[in-house]
This record gives sequence, structure tokens and C-alpha cells, in this order.
Amino acid sequence: MTRTFSIAEAASITGLSAHTLRYYEQIGLIDPVARRGGVRRYDDDDLRWLQFLVRLRATRMSMREMKRYAQLRRAGAVPDGVTERKTMLERHAATLETDISLLGETLVLIREKIATYETLERSIRRADGVAPIHPRPISGEHGEGDVHEDACARSRRSAGVGHRSRLHGNERLLRRSRRR
Repeated sequence: MTRTFSIAEAASITGLSAHTLRYYEQIGLIDPVARRGGVRRYDDDDLRWLQFLVRLRATRMSMREMKRYAQLRRAGAVPDGVTERKTMLERHAATLETDISLLGETLVLIREKIATYETLERSIRRADGVAPIHPRPISGEHGEGDVHEDACARSRRSAGVGHRSRLHGNERLLRRSRRR
């Protein structure tokens, strides 16, 4: 005998709420679920299909497309339906590949920005005398000036030695960050 699951168990397994499970049944995303004594019972096939729907939704497939896919699935292995389902998934996969590529590029930019802020934090600490100054150039955020040079000049000024160097864009950033 095949094991079945209550709506609460199915909700727990799939991560969907009981309300969403009922809604998916109502709009035709899932076939009407077998009932025993008026209580919905989900089998393994139902859960696999629900988990697939969760994945499609998580990858931003529209409800309209998901309903069309479910409709074609219900029609069975008819040639046109199989071809259309395959085409839908190919289009969705291409969209995901583009999204993944863009996300990868964005992640690289975010990591670069984090590294820039870490560099600025080190410069601020050096300028405040918290960390020793090391004569290693540090590129500024957005290509503005030399943060290391600015930090050294600031240290010299605060110590009352040296000359006043030209202010760079990052000097303003350093001043602003100290006020916060």
C-alpha cells in the first residue's frame, strides 16, 4: 500500500502552506487530491509534482506558465503537448542561465565593493593611528585618488608634521565615515 500524507504533512514536506496547497488544487496546478473521509491525502507522485512546482516558482516562472505546463502534463504524452512542455522548459532554462550569469557578474561587483570598503576601513584605522602605516598603495573607491597617500597625509597633519597634500575624493569619504 502506498503511503499518503495529510495536508499538514504535505505542507511540511514541500514548504508550502496548507492554504497554498488548496489554492494550487483550486486553480488547476495540481490534480484534485484523493480524499478519505473528506480529508485530502497526498501520495508520493503528488509530492514530487509539488516540489517541482516549488522549484519553478522559486525560479520565477509565472503562475500562468505553470498552469499551462500543468494543463499539458495532464493531457499526457501526446506529441504536441510533450513538445510544448519541452519548449517551455527550454525557454525557462535559457532565462535561468541568463539570470545566473548576471547574478555571477553582480556577485563579482559586490565582492569588489566589499574589498574596497575593507581597504577604506584599514585606511581609516591607519589615519586614526589604530594600525601601523604600511607603505603599500591602496587604490581608491571609484578610482578616486590614492587612499594610502591621503591617510598618510592626514596622519602627518594630525601629528603636526609634514606638508598639506592635495585633497582627493577619498579624503572626503574618510572624513564623512569618521563622523558616523
